[in-house]
Amino acid sequence: MAAITYELIKTDKQTGARLGIVHTPHGSFETPAFMPVGTQATVKTMSPEELKDMGAGIILSNTYHLWLRPGHEIIREAGGLHKFMNWDRAILTDSGGFQVFSLSDFRKIEEEGVHFRHHLNGSKLFLSPEKAMEIQNALGSDIMMAFDECPPFPATHDYMKQSVERTSRWAERCLTAHARPQDQGLFGIVQGGEYEDLRTQSAKDLVSLDFPGYAVGGLSVGEPKDIMNRVMEFTTPLLPSNKPRYLMGVGSPDSLIDGAIRGIDMFDCVLPTRIARNGTLMTSKGRLVIKNEKFARDFGPIDENCNCYTCRNYSRAYVRHLIRTDETFGIRLTTYHNLHFLLNLMEDVREAIRNDRLGDFKEEFFEEYGYNKPNAKNF
Repeated sequence: MAAITYELIKTDKQTGARLGIVHTPHGSFETPAFMPVGTQATVKTMSPEELKDMGAGIILSNTYHLWLRPGHEIIREAGGLHKFMNWDRAILTDSGGFQVFSLSDFRKIEEEGVHFRHHLNGSKLFLSPEKAMEIQNALGSDIMMAFDECPPFPATHDYMKQSVERTSRWAERCLTAHARPQDQGLFGIVQGGEYEDLRTQSAKDLVSLDFPGYAVGGLSVGEPKDIMNRVMEFTTPLLPSNKPRYLMGVGSPDSLIDGAIRGIDMFDCVLPTRIARNGTLMTSKGRLVIKNEKFARDFGPIDENCNCYTCRNYSRAYVRHLIRTDETFGIRLTTYHNLHFLLNLMEDVREAIRNDRLGDFKEEFFEEYGYNKPNAKNF
């Protein structure tokens, strides 16, 4: 029995979006699903109990950061990441590749792996497919990601071709080095930038290796939304329909809906927690910056259509006061709200698929949120 399996429940007649269930060694979760990001074995300011209360069935943690601090061997000694952080539901760990390419000013890519410098102290480090598997096997996550190259946008076709070919070779090495296939599923990552021929080649290479799931990587890296949607449109049909599909690093409300319509099952992003720390909130009426003066005497909830802990108990005026005075409780309240908003949005998306009306739901949501207005503000 595979560690990770996908069960298709229904296909939306309007859009072709999929309603499904991903089964893991630490429980199952419905898809399309948003995964809160717990980079360093914690979703910033949130407890595991709060994440469960708001409906999170899976969270993401970061291989690169946990390798550096506290070290994967310490987490192994603790009994794995689930015990270490007291989270008994599913965990996905990324490969560390994105951090290597985004945080290090110095890096040298070789066939064996990547030489780079520690983003905090400048010490020399080396990460390879085999090392990424060793770290993730020690962490004990339910879903592991293959080590890939994360090329920038834009990149030339020639560069991207070499990168795709290297990523395919690294994916094969990851499979060979994966020591716990019985209780950890390893996903391959399709790369290729905006080039359809290279996405096709990458998907063909990875599908031939029979991973239990597949990610679409290299998006949400600065490309326009129309390019991201176009890439999803020609990439997701290349992936097996009986396995989960994961779009990496995407978390704005419009992109979650657009991704689901294009056949994506899983999403993650630091967006809701990062903007919460600056006092920016997602609401049913659109983007809200709580620091603004107009909320100083606003004693209503952040979002009158939201039933999260924050909106049930605290006013805009109070949350504004906390954020402006740098109180940790304020960040907890804004973070709770934003995560609840996205998890609730995905619940609404799943319900729309059940009722064959995701296309209608998108139009209604975009109109209410303000995406259809000229110069609409996104995140």
